Amino acid sequence: MNILLVEDEVRIADTLKFGLAEFGFEVSIAQNGNEGWDLFSDGGFDLVILDINLPGMNGHALCKMIRKISPHIPVIMLTALNAIEDKVEGYDAGADDYLVKPFKFNELLARIRALIRRKTGVQQAQQNREESKYSIDDLELDDYTKTVKRGTSNISLTTTEYKLLLLFLKNPRRVLSRTEILESVWDLNFNIGTNVVDVYVNYLRKKIDREKANKLIHTVVGMGYVLKEGNENAN
Repeated sequence: MNILLVEDEVRIADTLKFGLAEFGFEVSIAQNGNEGWDLFSDGGFDLVILDINLPGMNGHALCKMIRKISPHIPVIMLTALNAIEDKVEGYDAGADDYLVKPFKFNELLARIRALIRRKTGVQQAQQNREESKYSIDDLELDDYTKTVKRGTSNISLTTTEYKLLLLFLKNPRRVLSRTEILESVWDLNFNIGTNVVDVYVNYLRKKIDREKANKLIHTVVGMGYVLKEGNENAN
């Protein structure tokens, strides 16, 4: 992980860089706000530690600029000021955490690790959210919010219809046999001798394809059903 440390006190900066390097962090040091902005603008940092009382551009101004281009990067502010008003100003500038000098190195390390965990959790949640979205043509299903849309229209499905559509969307352009659909949607590993699959595919078609020129659910005679774009060989 790459850390940008903006600190004008050379002794503090060198001590923190040495200590963080012992725990595997790569640390780049800037000794004033303008230099800090130049380094940050070059990119590649995962976390920023910055002092408030910096020569030139102060920490609050620098934090605000950082937030404009990187809303989610963790920022820890260091300061000798311990008044509530100073902390509020720091948080309002966009800081995630606030550490008053003098502080123990282990406390800073703990704050860094906590912010890393938080950032990782947010990123994982966002990734999971994106991975829960399925689409083909103008049909969209969000398995996170359990919503279905075709174009701009919301579509209301029953639980079974939803499971059936999700199965199709997870297997686009692949022919699914009735037995495979039974196993996946109804958790049955044998043909129960009814037309339940055909009935529910018909229900789904009425909601998904009705009044649409470009049908998406197609019958493959003697084999099953397929979700795909286009009307070629459709029944």
